Formats: sequence, structure tokens, C-alpha cells
Amino acid sequence: MRSIARASRTSTSQRLPTCLLSPLITRSRIPPIPTSRNVRHFATSFSEESSASIIPPVIDMANPHKETGVKPHFRKILIANRGEIACRIIRTARKLGVNTVAVYSEVDKGCMHVEMADEAYCIGPAPSSESYLDIDKILAVAKATGAQAIHPGYGFLSESSVFAERIKHAALVFIGPPIPAIKSMGSKRESKEIMTAAGVPCVPGYHGSDQSLSALSEGAKQTGYPLLIKPTHGGGGKGMRIVRDPRSFQDELESAKREAIKSFSNDEVLLERWLEKPRHVEVQVFADTKGNCVALWERDCSVQRRHQKIIEEAPAPGLSSDFKRDLAEKAVAAAKAVNYVGAGTVEFIMDAETGEYFFMEMNTRLQVEHPVTEMVTGIDLVEWQLSVAAGNPLPLTQDRIPCIGHAFEARIYAERPESNFLPDAGKLLHTKAPVNVPHRLETGFWEGDDISSYYDPMISKLIVHGPDRSSALSLLRSALGEYQVVGPSTNIEFLKAVAGHEVFAAGPVETSFVPTYHDDLFPARSIPKEVLAQAALYLTLRSEKLHKSLPSSPWTNLVNRRFGDSSIKSYKIDNHSIEIVELDSGYSVIIDNEQPIKISSSHLDGEVDMISQVGHSHLKSTVIPVQVQGKQGEEKLHVFSNTSHYTLSVQPTLSFTDQSTSSISSSTSSDKLISPMPATVIEVRVKPGDQVAEGQVLIVLESMKMEISIRSSRDGIIDNVNVEKGKVVEENEVLVELTLALEKPVE
Repeated sequence: MRSIARASRTSTSQRLPTCLLSPLITRSRIPPIPTSRNVRHFATSFSEESSASIIPPVIDMANPHKETGVKPHFRKILIANRGEIACRIIRTARKLGVNTVAVYSEVDKGCMHVEMADEAYCIGPAPSSESYLDIDKILAVAKATGAQAIHPGYGFLSESSVFAERIKHAALVFIGPPIPAIKSMGSKRESKEIMTAAGVPCVPGYHGSDQSLSALSEGAKQTGYPLLIKPTHGGGGKGMRIVRDPRSFQDELESAKREAIKSFSNDEVLLERWLEKPRHVEVQVFADTKGNCVALWERDCSVQRRHQKIIEEAPAPGLSSDFKRDLAEKAVAAAKAVNYVGAGTVEFIMDAETGEYFFMEMNTRLQVEHPVTEMVTGIDLVEWQLSVAAGNPLPLTQDRIPCIGHAFEARIYAERPESNFLPDAGKLLHTKAPVNVPHRLETGFWEGDDISSYYDPMISKLIVHGPDRSSALSLLRSALGEYQVVGPSTNIEFLKAVAGHEVFAAGPVETSFVPTYHDDLFPARSIPKEVLAQAALYLTLRSEKLHKSLPSSPWTNLVNRRFGDSSIKSYKIDNHSIEIVELDSGYSVIIDNEQPIKISSSHLDGEVDMISQVGHSHLKSTVIPVQVQGKQGEEKLHVFSNTSHYTLSVQPTLSFTDQSTSSISSSTSSDKLISPMPATVIEVRVKPGDQVAEGQVLIVLESMKMEISIRSSRDGIIDNVNVEKGKVVEENEVLVELTLALEKPVE
């Protein structure tokens, strides 16, 4: 049991504001890596035993240096972040004997990083502007707890020069680059000017400081179409827009600026020539305060959706040794041009057709995808960060940086790929990490935690390492096939399709890979009969187990039994009629009155795992039942079978007719435009009586810092507008009702 104690009274100089006097959570050191599934599960786990065989030996800097003048590690650091990156930093800090302080919002109470840290403070409500972005509260916690340094992780305040400056003025150490470097590289416009002067090639486009519509429109003409609108501050694909038609430039520009101001508090943008077949290749650099800087090889991050990476690998495939060397030299030159210190990533865009490459930006923080670099170099990058921030030199020179084998990382998101990758949210009802594949899994959630719509929807990162690309990719496919998540929708099935695609397996791909092979990556799925049979058998075995647990009586033996020689159970699953006939030995499964499937034996191994014998084959499945809210008797069965995840609907055996529903659905003269997800209305562009055209934007929503435009499905007249600016709407809530112009009643 963890102990919860109130923060002891502090002196006036250390006392926290009233809003910060939440319970201070302390606990004895817990193992950084769970090895079994107990009552309270990790959402994912890092298999210590299996991972040991695939991670190259980590260069250990915990041992005392022989030379004099080497500075010790910090005694205590505060981690100004949440989720998997906070947990990742805590693990390394624990290895080095560094105490950690976590901060958390009200909705993150009880999350993994809160429980792993030595101390944890609540710093405000769920909105990040009132918690993880509140510099005053974070610094107050750091001062009160005696932290010597602050690690920002990635996202939130990690690339804020204001935050770094405030930390410096508080006499604390910012575990990151110098303030001038953050400012210079934080502005994509200024960074390109610096890179050009340093001899690093940059993408042609408009990088001017004049942000007027006329200047940007003229810049667009000079750049040419297609072009990319990109915020000069921030990253993660937010605010980026590809414009192919000059007529849509102004609308896309305004939308990009709105998204940028919300995400980065700065709406300045630049324009770049859009390469039709670009690759995203980046170089991990590391520098110290002594003037040393090294490149830790490159990563390829070309598999993207919505301009955000989803699969990364190291090293980048298909590049010659000379090309890699030149890329690394340019990355080091970029870092030295701004007197960089710490971990940074120099991102390049490469023309897959010509081989030209251009500087895109420099991320002045640890990247989400840093584990693939760690896997091929054997270097703990967080350990290097802590050492360099303490004032120590880099432990290795460029010629001693290894590159061993190949590594992949797949980002597991709560999202719906089939709905244009809209983010999802909800409780993690069931999670099970791969058990037969060596892997590394980074997460910040326990099973039972909520994936909140307030933050990024990433659940975890799955990392594998092999002796070569082919072997590593095979491990990635196997690990994805074993990974189970039930709750919010995820992109796991989509990632399986990417990892299994022959073009991706062949080598390098462009950033347009997902839209180019959309049909291959989203094939029409049919439910195999074996899966339907397993689902029905699960319901049967569950029912039998339940009745066996009841007190014995003649009546319990008559449940679902017809008076004859055999017991027959009937189910309606995904509109299939299925009958299970119990035989003297095994079962017969009849699906839609077709030829029976003979099941020699079937049994539950625990509550959700089942094994069936069909001929000479063993069918192993995990079945997770989820009750459908508001629909009595209906449930969803999540069936994990043969490395695939199927979601099946189980309907009650009795049917009911809802007259109100049928009357609504029978109406064909009006359209009801609904919200595709929980969101906030940020703009209402129409009112009742307005005439609208097909494709016209009617409502603009925002969820997880992403804008969603609700467009008219056809020409018509607005009947009703059911929302107003600022309203929080639920998924499937009706926003606007549209009537055909010709059918509008005459007043």
C-alpha cells in the first residue's frame, strides 16, 4: 500500500500557494519494470527478461569518473511532464540515485508517473494551461521540494525559452539547451537564416517576418504551389497545411494560424516548397559545455499521418555511408552554429527522387522517438542529459559512437484510423503486452486509467531491435500481433498493415506512404468463421461456468436446454445466427445454417483466454466482453485471435423496435451533421435560414488541440443550429440540421 501524507509545513520562503497544498505522495522504491500482471496492471510493460537479449550494452556513467573535476549528478530533479516520458526519465534517475519530483493535474492523480516518483504534487485542473503549462506552479513545487534541476521531457514547456529563463532566474538548472539556442531554433524563420549562413541547405520558400495577408499571399506566389504552411514555433504537425489550390490559401492560412496560436501561443508562419516525394530523415545530436558535439546517427520518420510520425526506425534505410556522413556533419554544423548544449534533433526533408536534402528545423529537446537511437547505440540519452546538465563533458567522441543492428518504434495511439485518424478517449479496460517477442514498451498508463481528451492520445511506444532491418521488422510485426488494448479505439491494426506492407518491407518510403497506399492499409475486413465460432463458444463456456457456480438444483440444469438429446444455445453475433450444439465430445457450431464446424474441445483458461481444438489445429483466443451502455442485453466482444483484433456485437435473442428511432431514420429530406468526437465548438459560421453550398464549412470544432471543420454535405438551407461557440459537445451530438433548398417550407 502506498502511503499518502500531507506536505509538512515549510518556512515562509518555501511555502507553496494554497492551490498547491495537495497531498504529497511518497512510496518506497518500486521496480521500474513490472514482471507480472497483478490486480492493478500496467497498461503496457517493459519485459526485462526478454529485452536484455536485444538491447546492446548500455554505456554506464553511474560509476565514478577517475579524472578529477568531474561533477556529481543532481541529488533531486523535478520532471515537468506526464505520461511515458516522465516514467522514462524516472527510471534513469533511479538508476543514478537521483531523487525525482513529479507534478500532475487533477485527472492524472494515480497515474504511473505519479506513483513511480519519490514525491508528487497536484498543480491544477485538467487543462494544460492551468497545470502542465503553469510555470509559476511548477517553480513553486521545485523550490519547496529542494529540486536542483528541472527536466521538461518533450511537449508542454520543453521548448519554451521563457520557461528556461524563469528556471535560470530561480537559481535552478534547466536540463536542456541554452536559452539563446532555444530562441533561435524555436523560430523556424530565424533558424533557417542561421542555417543558411552556416552552409546548411534550406527548403526554398517565404521565411519573412512580415505576416500580413498581402505579404504571405505574395510569398505564396513566389514559392509556387503546392506549398506547405508551417508555424514558425512548435511542432508535432499542428498548424501545418498543404495548399495545392491558390483559391484555398487564405482559408488554410487562417486555420493554420488559429491552431498555432492555441498550441504554441504564436501564430507566425512560414511557407515552403512542398516536395511531392519527401522523406523525413533526422539526426540525433548531442553537445556539452566544453564545445564538443557528436551525431548519434540518423533516424527515418517518413511513415506519418496528419504530419505526425507513427513509425520510426534507425538507422535510415537506403542511404550510402558517404550520404550518412555528410548528413551527420551538417547536423553537427547546425548545432554548433547556435552553440548548442544537450540533446537535440536536426530534421531534414529529403527528395526521394533527386536525393537532395534540406534543413527543416531543430527540435531543442529529447524526441519521442529517441529509443530507437538508444537501441542501436547502446547509449542512455537521458543519462547523458543529466550528466551534461551537471557540467560534465560527453563521454564519447564521434569515432566511438556505435551503430549496432536496426530498431523500430511504433506509436500506439488512441485514435480511429478509419475516421481519418480522429483521436479517441476513454478508459483502458484491458491491456496485455507481447509475451513471446523481445521488445521494449514505454508507457505512462495503468490498465484502468483514462486516456483523456485533454492531452496527446498516445498510449505507448513499442520498440524492437534486431541484427538487421528485416529481422527487426519481423519482430515488430510479431509484437504488434500480440499487443492487446481494449477501451478507446487504437491504431494497432493499422500499424500491423503498415508493418506488413510489401513496399514498407522493401526499404525507404516517402511521407506520402499512407495516402498513397490507403486502400491496401484499410482493406475491407470480413470476420472469419473461426472467430465467430470462438465468440459463440466463449459465451457458452461463460454461461456454463456461471451456472456451475450457482447452488445446484433441478432448474439450473434446464437453462438453455431443449428437451432432447443435446443442449443447443443460440446467439446473434454481428447479424450472424449461430447455434452451439453440445455433443458427447466437444461442440458443433452452425453459422447461418451452413455446414457445421466440429470443435473437438474448448475450454476457458482463466476468465478471458480460451483454447479450442479444431481438427489438428489449436485456436487460441482472448475474448474481452464490454457491456454496451444504454442498450440492455447488448455487449461487444473483443476477440484477439491469430494476431488480429475483431470487435463483434452480440445482440439479445429478443428484438425490440424503437418507434422514435425508426421515424427519425426514415426522414430523407434533412441532413443532421453530427460531431465525430467529443470536442469544443470554437466557431459557428451559419444561422437558421442561411443558404449553404456543398463543402462549405459550417462549424469548427477543436479536440486535443486539433481543428475539425464540419462541412455541408450538399447544397441546402440551415434549419437549426444546436450549438454555440464554447459549447462542449459529445460524440454523435447533432450540431446543425440542413434542409434541401427546394424542400424548404414556404412561410
